Amino acid sequence: MIIHVDMDAFYASIEIRDNPALENLPVVVGGSVKHRGVVAAASYEARKYGVFSAMPASTAIRKCPGIIFLPVDMKKYLKVSAQIQNIFLTFTPVVEPLALDEAFLDVTQSEKLFGSSASIGRKIKQVIKSELRLDASVGVARTKFIAKIASDFDKPDGFVQVPVNGEQNFLDPLPVHLMWGIGKSSLQRYLTLGIKTFKDIRLRTKDFMGEEFGQQGCSVWELANGIDTRTVSSQTQIKSISHERTFANDIADIPVLMAILLELVEQVGQRLRKKNKLYRTVTLKLRDSDFKTISRSKTLEQSLDSTSSIWHTAKALLNTVVQNRGRLSGAYRLIGVGVSGFQAPPSMQQSLFNDSKADCHSEIDKVTDQIRERYGDKSIARGKSKSSIES
Repeated sequence: MIIHVDMDAFYASIEIRDNPALENLPVVVGGSVKHRGVVAAASYEARKYGVFSAMPASTAIRKCPGIIFLPVDMKKYLKVSAQIQNIFLTFTPVVEPLALDEAFLDVTQSEKLFGSSASIGRKIKQVIKSELRLDASVGVARTKFIAKIASDFDKPDGFVQVPVNGEQNFLDPLPVHLMWGIGKSSLQRYLTLGIKTFKDIRLRTKDFMGEEFGQQGCSVWELANGIDTRTVSSQTQIKSISHERTFANDIADIPVLMAILLELVEQVGQRLRKKNKLYRTVTLKLRDSDFKTISRSKTLEQSLDSTSSIWHTAKALLNTVVQNRGRLSGAYRLIGVGVSGFQAPPSMQQSLFNDSKADCHSEIDKVTDQIRERYGDKSIARGKSKSSIES
């Protein structure tokens, strides 16, 4: 059995926990309007006004004039995320983190020790609540897909168990827009064909779905029938470091995407140096409104660890994708950046020539990391003005 744990309004909930005066107020964590910032996380009070993650700060303020903006404190969130991961590992070693605030857990072999999968899911919620004073939503099911859907079914502080042999009763009534792989553009085509629920997909044949929607249609048909053979992947050796963000509403504004990308790059760079790694490959990931995903990578000649080099490479990759959109639409629901091709710093071959520019960036990163380590991530950040984004 698989459990999907998803923390509720993670960044915002941590800030509210640490400052009880913010309780029941519309709180947002993210960049400021002055620097074309975006919402990284919104409390549920803020969401009542239509404020969601990845929304421009200016839009959030228009929707909720009294909203409280707080800067991102990534050091704090990373620490809490590590605490949550440690809680997971007390119940099972098979943990697949998806982001700082969510993960899949395979608890099949843990049931002999801790009871049923449902009992384990409830215990995890209870431990997170008692030790960290945070709410988590939990989905328990036979497959990854159903567990993920279940964890989002009763937020916040939700718990949904989908019993074996009860999957179709759970899936059939769900509206088709909740299905992975169906975006805004293709949704209308499904509705035109009279496909409004998961059951409507299930009652079609797989051949029909393939003829109408290609391979995506076949995948959608399998999921609607409860077929998902993916296993929980637990990797003990780090092969990549990445961050990505899924948006509540698709974003077509490229400067906003650039601002979000820069925040993700900052997080990746900080984690990279904390783990004492050098990278050679930068990968950009984009997903459009129809769930079409594209990845672009570039491998550098030299192994590096500077945030600046990640940023310039990732920015160039994004510009290339935007200029040659190809099969992607102009609006995006997800953006991510990662680095890989690791080696330890001592094995890096030194340049024969003095690279003062690289030395400068290294010193900037060193000082920046030290400031954040001492005063928190909100103490310093690269500029996110339009001019800095375009430079």
